[in-house]
Amino acid sequence: MKNKIMLIGALTLLLTVVLFMAWDMFFNKPAEKANPYAYDLKSFKAGDTALNLYTEVEHFSPKMTVLHGIAVDQTDRIYLCGDDDVEIFDHTGKPEGGFAIHGMAGCIQVDPSGRIYLGIRDHVEIFDHSGRQLDTWKSIGDESVITSIAFSGKDVFVADAGSKVVLRVDPSGNILKKIGEKDPSRNIPGFIVPSPYFDLAASRNGELWVVNPGRHRFEKYNPEGDLLSTWGVSSMAMEGFCGCCNPTDFAMLSDDSFVTSEKAIERIKVYWPNGVFRGVVAGPDAFVEGTRGLDLAIDSKDRILVLDPEKKQIRIFALKTIK
Repeated sequence: MKNKIMLIGALTLLLTVVLFMAWDMFFNKPAEKANPYAYDLKSFKAGDTALNLYTEVEHFSPKMTVLHGIAVDQTDRIYLCGDDDVEIFDHTGKPEGGFAIHGMAGCIQVDPSGRIYLGIRDHVEIFDHSGRQLDTWKSIGDESVITSIAFSGKDVFVADAGSKVVLRVDPSGNILKKIGEKDPSRNIPGFIVPSPYFDLAASRNGELWVVNPGRHRFEKYNPEGDLLSTWGVSSMAMEGFCGCCNPTDFAMLSDDSFVTSEKAIERIKVYWPNGVFRGVVAGPDAFVEGTRGLDLAIDSKDRILVLDPEKKQIRIFALKTIK
């Protein structure tokens, strides 16, 4: 009997202690401490507005609600592609036509003769201005995801984010060369493409520039696939690129300066031809947070055309006038 009374007393005491501790934890909860390792981009998104060299001069909204790619031809017509359509506008944004397509076009480009090239997942389709289909190239591969097309002379260059390689092809779509495959003997590290953002362009003198997004840099190749030079720095600072894969898109001005766009820190910047940071076109405050896929094109007046998939607009930026 005595032992039973002692056991009951011990259990009562233990229950009292547990209830007291629970009361103390609930009503005297310590303040939560800030995580010193938190990945906070707010301070980096608050860029120096004095670096803004451009101003938005106009914008227009296409009919399509899903926007993937933009291109400008030699007469400054503007071409857009989306899930099922191509829309065409004059240089002011006035509609000039368009046509339906079968399949999602991830990118669009127009060659010097006016033929419209569409990257539709694993292959390229070619149309004229009226929407008449001129050619369909065979599939590059089951895992291929075509993200960019460029022209240099008779060569067509196709960026394949799925296979992480650039293809040099002839006008009929026959593969002539694979560019950028890892090859230590040629000092080629290989492309790192964590997501479907893999852009390329040819300069005015025919140089092929390719973004290596996972390495946050640009790489210049000749048609034979030799790596000639690189530029770019991995950094959270304004002049650098950061995140898993930036820049996502780029275009080239008439003096071969680079215009770049990024995700995570939504901004558009411009660099001199040698890769030195020049200034800002538009900062994060100009975009909806989380915007990605800011495709770019340049017209004959060096205006920068930005495809904004969140605002569903084509936004046009021009260099500020110095007073």
